[in-house]
Amino acid sequence: MRKTCKLENLDCANCAAKIENAIKEIEGVTNASVNFMMQSMTIETEADIESVLRQVKKVIAKIEPDCEIAE
Repeated sequence: MRKTCKLENLDCANCAAKIENAIKEIEGVTNASVNFMMQSMTIETEADIESVLRQVKKVIAKIEPDCEIAE
């Protein structure tokens, strides 16, 4: 499954790269892309997307506390 989300308050490209790399390490994620300029994130997973998104939110909060996924 592929899911694209808007990100709010993503402040720097370095943090976007750190978030992307951390998301790729989550079990079940086959690919991830965080685009700083577009303020968006795309995740490809074979696992339950809701479970993966919960883990992604934790990763984002740890790296960029002000950044949120726009639902």
